Amino acid sequence: MSQSKEASLKSQKILNDPVYGFITIPSELIFTIIDHPFFQRLRRIKQLGLTDFVYPGALHTRFHHAIGAMHLMSFTLDNLRIKGTEISEDEYEAALIAILLHDIGHGPFSHALEYSLLRGVPHEDLSLLTIELLNQELSGKLDLVLRIFKNQYTRKFFNQLVSSQLDIDRLDYLQRDCFFTGVSEGTIGADRIIKMMDVKNDQIVIEEKGIYSIENFLSARRLMYWQVYLHKTTVSAEKMLINLIQRAKQLRQSGMQFHVAEAFDFFLQNDFSLQDFRKDPLLLKLFLELDDFDIWGAIKLWKNHPDYVLRNISQMFLTRNLFKINLTSDPFSEEEIEDSRMKLKKKLQIPEEDMDFFFSHGKVSNYGYLTTDRINILTKKGEVIDVAIAADLPNIQVMSKIVEKHYICKAKSLNLVN
Repeated sequence: MSQSKEASLKSQKILNDPVYGFITIPSELIFTIIDHPFFQRLRRIKQLGLTDFVYPGALHTRFHHAIGAMHLMSFTLDNLRIKGTEISEDEYEAALIAILLHDIGHGPFSHALEYSLLRGVPHEDLSLLTIELLNQELSGKLDLVLRIFKNQYTRKFFNQLVSSQLDIDRLDYLQRDCFFTGVSEGTIGADRIIKMMDVKNDQIVIEEKGIYSIENFLSARRLMYWQVYLHKTTVSAEKMLINLIQRAKQLRQSGMQFHVAEAFDFFLQNDFSLQDFRKDPLLLKLFLELDDFDIWGAIKLWKNHPDYVLRNISQMFLTRNLFKINLTSDPFSEEEIEDSRMKLKKKLQIPEEDMDFFFSHGKVSNYGYLTTDRINILTKKGEVIDVAIAADLPNIQVMSKIVEKHYICKAKSLNLVN
């Protein structure tokens, strides 16, 4: 078989997605990207991190989500073309790749370790650096992708489809997370929302008859945050994981040796800034070797570790003996926090210097709609107005308020003897 014939067959490869059915890979370039080790790594990073401790079916991956988002983007662009928006083949392909790669920079367990393993290097910046690295490997074929991703392309609506309050990313993850968790309250009418999309003055707008679908979308997202993404058990598990990694970094940087994956060991030993990643492509490549399996492999090794912090938290993960968490709408007073802390210290005999590994407090926040990043409604008169001030939708105005919940999270039991 000739190379061109083989390449043509590859571009028509079909994937069977549980949410949308059959998805076709539309071009050779997209097939090459999906086949790349950077992208294949997403198979080994769960979309919802530790949420399967609450919803056992939540085992889908970043790979699933990226492929699904690409499919929804193609559906969206096809509908915009039908409505008269001119989209060239180059723009079409670039938009698909931009949404395909929007999460490529996520590390293990997605958001949970974003500010512990790397300490403040956002995955969005790592995604951009990864696309730039791929662009070098592909001899500049992703130039337009980068312009769309960085919102530097003249046609701004493409960036809105990739990153906004009503982007393709959210349309896919809400449907997908709802499907795999079984939380029916997160159901949205993504197909209808996409069919109601149009472009007006280079901005994505929703036709007025789709306004109630937007209200449902915003309400569903808000509910999914409280019921899934910020479920108290998920918050507890993530705090445990963050504490575990912080302890491992503390021990590794004091000279302790670990038998863990090379890339994981490297990032335990060192702290890097975003500027470090920008200066050194090898650093980024090493980071892109990390996945959930590296962390789970370490946890299995650490369950018998001499250090009681590593040992206990690892054993807790493997037996699902999670920290007890109290989540409330009212903030805890300093006296309540200190009282709870002292009771735990006395009960479990925890040394003062290690208390922060077994006791945490803080807050989580959620909002339905941010008025600083508008969702625009196209009225029957041709006017473009913010959905928050559209007639007869008081719920959206309520959802514009940021809601905070406060928590105290602490270990229930400890084994101080190895």
